[in-house]
Amino acid sequence: MRIRVLYFGMLKEAAGKSVQHVELRDGGRVIDLMLVLHELDPGIKKFEKIIAISVNHEFAKLEHPLKDGDEVGLLPPVSGGKSNRTIIQRKSIDQTKILQEIKMSQDGAVSLFDGIVRNHSRGRQTKYLVYEAYESMALKQMEQLAAQAIERFKVRDVRIVHRLGRLEIGETSILIVVTSAHRAQAMDACRWLIDNVKKSVPIWKKEFFVDGAVWVDGESFPEELKPFLAKEKKLNARKAKQLPTKRKKKASK
Repeated sequence: MRIRVLYFGMLKEAAGKSVQHVELRDGGRVIDLMLVLHELDPGIKKFEKIIAISVNHEFAKLEHPLKDGDEVGLLPPVSGGKSNRTIIQRKSIDQTKILQEIKMSQDGAVSLFDGIVRNHSRGRQTKYLVYEAYESMALKQMEQLAAQAIERFKVRDVRIVHRLGRLEIGETSILIVVTSAHRAQAMDACRWLIDNVKKSVPIWKKEFFVDGAVWVDGESFPEELKPFLAKEKKLNARKAKQLPTKRKKKASK
């Protein structure tokens, strides 16, 4: 069977490509695919403890079975189309237009997060940023987060808009808007959304400085989404259970 593998961010640079096609035996799993990839593109192996893996836009474990035509994404920690509540675009974000579209007469509050490109990072002068994404999966994850926020915080509506491509200093990279009858729910939902977008949506940021460039480490995926780390912990726990207990020596008479 033939599997299409997508590399993103620092993995793309380590492999020297963004797409890899792999022929895998029928019945193969994600772990079997990874073993093949380590041979084909050995530069990606050093990232295995920090990456998450997706199969057809859903996070997957190493034991996940694969079938012909599957699309597998190797996702480094995130930096962080158009649908009902979420947008990914390359043009400037029009905050005024979005606010006009989302506000309704029953709303008593609007909470807004405006993520702006600043001119410095970690003691270095920033020239500009470049964002890239696994767009189809990112849009799906953003939609899920929007729906969860509405259910969890009982707000009326949500918009999440993220830019890709090159962004200059002072431009908006992400805009989150939450509308609600009451301010507390709107503010809580807005904070929850930006925190979770940064943790789980596959969007990456590269910072360009006056003296070089670097992919931003970003926030690490939750441990349960990192299959190699989960496997290591499971093996360590199993080894700990198998360790023989020391017997107390009988006192000599």
